[in-house]
Amino acid sequence: MTHVKQDHPSFDVIVVGGGHAGVEAAAAAARMGAVTALVTLSADNLGVMSCNPAIGGLGKGQLVREIDALDGIMGRAADMAGIQFRLLNRSKGPAVRGPRTQADRKLYAQAVKDLVADQANLHVLADEVVDLDIRDGRLKGAHLKHAGRLNCGAVVLTTGTFLRGLIHIGADQIVAGRMGEQATTGLAATFNRLGIRLGRLKTGTPPRLARASIDWNALEKQAADETPTPFSTMTTSITTPQIECAITRTNESSHRIIRDNLHRSAMYGGAIEGVGPRYCPSIEDKIVRFGDRDGHQIFLEPEGLDSDLVYPNGVSTSLPIDVQIAFIRSMAGLHKAEIVQPGYAIEYDHVDPRDLYASLELRACQGLFLAGQINGTTGYEEAGAQGILAGVNAAMRSGGRAPVSVSRSDAYIGVMIDDLTTRGVTEPYRMFTSRAEYRLSIRADNADERLTPLGLAWGVVSKERASMFAERSAALADLRGVLQASVLSSSAAIKLGLPVNADGKVRSGYELLGHSGIGLTDLDRIWPGLQAFSPTVRELIEIEAGYAVYLERQVNDIERLRKQETLAIPSDLDLGAIVGLSNETKAKLVKAQPETIAQAARIEGMTPAALSLLLAHVQRKRDSVAA
Repeated sequence: MTHVKQDHPSFDVIVVGGGHAGVEAAAAAARMGAVTALVTLSADNLGVMSCNPAIGGLGKGQLVREIDALDGIMGRAADMAGIQFRLLNRSKGPAVRGPRTQADRKLYAQAVKDLVADQANLHVLADEVVDLDIRDGRLKGAHLKHAGRLNCGAVVLTTGTFLRGLIHIGADQIVAGRMGEQATTGLAATFNRLGIRLGRLKTGTPPRLARASIDWNALEKQAADETPTPFSTMTTSITTPQIECAITRTNESSHRIIRDNLHRSAMYGGAIEGVGPRYCPSIEDKIVRFGDRDGHQIFLEPEGLDSDLVYPNGVSTSLPIDVQIAFIRSMAGLHKAEIVQPGYAIEYDHVDPRDLYASLELRACQGLFLAGQINGTTGYEEAGAQGILAGVNAAMRSGGRAPVSVSRSDAYIGVMIDDLTTRGVTEPYRMFTSRAEYRLSIRADNADERLTPLGLAWGVVSKERASMFAERSAALADLRGVLQASVLSSSAAIKLGLPVNADGKVRSGYELLGHSGIGLTDLDRIWPGLQAFSPTVRELIEIEAGYAVYLERQVNDIERLRKQETLAIPSDLDLGAIVGLSNETKAKLVKAQPETIAQAARIEGMTPAALSLLLAHVQRKRDSVAA
């Protein structure tokens, strides 16, 4: 950790906050050669997992892969700390698979600290930014509580839940950024001075349970994948021991306890004004919204290999401690469970992300970038993905270069930032594969091919990764070339046992891989030289070739949708009667009453599939009127 002693020192970039967005922003700016200060309240808390001890998942796993493709920290740290790797949706297509790992909290935080410490040009300052020096719409510096004023070319704010953070446990309220850590208030006044729109959101966390107090023998177990799938292409193997988790369920007794005490919940008692994440609801929300369910699955996740704490994933709550004890002990395996830390809800300020450019620079202030929960998102992965782009652009701005952005057709990062900056948020934003209309081409497996060339152009990719990428790209090109040059007639393919039509066509090995039921192992016996390529390269080519025909269709579908984007929605169209739309989507359409397909597309939560249904319904309406 660096301590600043001289008067008015200068940095190229100052990053405020040492969470997942902050460390990615600071490391990215430093990799680009910017002299960077990472200012955090406690240097010991870099990489802290405030809530769920896990990285990745559906949609989120793609973001981690993209962070890694830009040479970020999160994927490598997760690979070092992961104690239960699982590839979600393994039985489905690669476009919707999501790599995930439960992580050892201590190992993850240590991995992040080590990666930050090893990064040249990066200095960690244990301090608090209380105000910003902004003149004529341009950022000039930052005022720190202890170090005083620091000059800089750009600032990245990643305040997480710390901006006027307020914890709720029943009727009790604690001013804090997270349990046991102080909130920040000074920057809220800075935003008010700039005329920035602030909103209030909330998130929550479950109680933590004592590991020894759980009856593990009474519970169903969930094992890790036999062969772990790493996040980082720089990881050659997973060496951390893997563990089992356990599963329990809420029941009618649990639900009765919660229903009888809803009036004591901070959220349902009226104490909380912020809106919570719809896709990660509290247990109170689940009971109110899904009252017909006979139970909700709860995953019991040890927080580390040698940790005494267990995270009960699925019971985020703001109920009083006595109620938490009661409903926890109503579940199988938890009848004697001890709560070490109560669950709580936390409210915090966020900026309306529509006040940002796609570069994550604040429209009202050149050189001021925002990333993470301050922009209305939830989740480590969403924060880290914003952080890496904000760090790149802060370095760009400080160095006199034009900021950059990522298209939603190129990456989940682009999807998220476009959603945030064009649609805003009314609830904490969480990434899902359904938000990406180009998900067939922006898969987890090809993140490097999509984004590492961009990272190289920006200067954010290290020499080590650049060398690895060049080597793998060459191998992919070689295997692709061999397959495209190797051909078989349909009759020859059938004689060799390949399931193709007897249509007289001559197909290349690459085209054959696009057929269901044909893999490289089938082609190895025909062209033995294919076996010389690494398993990773072979898998990537199989996926690429398998999606080739669908990608052609997707490009055509996207182009057709874009042409019809300005199609007017008839004012007498019954939006609530569209078959195939969820009730939630129908309600949003009815409330917003969009005049065009383009306006409907900007409604928060509107998926490409829902938009296609609406488009078809509008077209049928127009055709019936014309007839």
